[in-house]
Amino acid sequence: MRKHTLRFSPAKVGRAGEDVALQIEAAIIGGQIAPGEGLPSERELQNQFCTGRGVIREALRALKQKGLIEIRKGAHGGAYVKQIEVGQVSESLALFLKQNHISPEHLIEFRESIDRTITTLAIARATPEEKTALVEGAARLRQFLDVDEPDMDALSEMDRELNIRLARMTGNPIFEWVMQAIQLGFSSNDYALYQNRDYREKTIANWNDTAREIAAGEPLRALSFIGNHYVLLQRCVQEQRESRKGEIEPKDDGLE
Repeated sequence: MRKHTLRFSPAKVGRAGEDVALQIEAAIIGGQIAPGEGLPSERELQNQFCTGRGVIREALRALKQKGLIEIRKGAHGGAYVKQIEVGQVSESLALFLKQNHISPEHLIEFRESIDRTITTLAIARATPEEKTALVEGAARLRQFLDVDEPDMDALSEMDRELNIRLARMTGNPIFEWVMQAIQLGFSSNDYALYQNRDYREKTIANWNDTAREIAAGEPLRALSFIGNHYVLLQRCVQEQRESRKGEIEPKDDGLE
């Protein structure tokens, strides 16, 4: 990969490392240097920014920590711009949400809100082929209806793929990216619906109803099934919480 020719301004006194990092970041975000291309050598960066080697290395470490660059060793070593993958962004968002202990109720509320928007846009924008594929994907869930102990990993993955497929049908990649992040970090909430046979049957039936109404171009009916899914999920989560609470509460043994 070739090194890219860039021109930077001398670093600001007092916060040189931060200024160097910000200028390089602006060049990357602004498209002056593309993923896979290399930054100028450390010596050249020192000359352009009129600063020392320590400042340049400090700035490069900050950019690496952000995931904007990678440091390669060897004959063709140096700092190279990384291609930021959707999976990296999704994983970071998922970790952020987990670390902040987002409650199931907050996540369910957000999921229902975004799913309603996604459904409306998918009906309006998706191609007939995409809608048919959604119906077929939902239909494949039926194979788990009569199984007492289904492959939960396979079932969860199929549900995850359906959610991402539906988000992709909006034609807006941001919905798909956000859905990937949600699915990566919090699929366990939907997962709960499939663990119980009764909820599993209702959830799979609801997925099929939703997909058919989307394919038929019926937004009101599709949205009613979206709402029903989250009623089921709220009820399931609440039952699980009460069950866990009952397990940890001490039993009254009649002794004083």
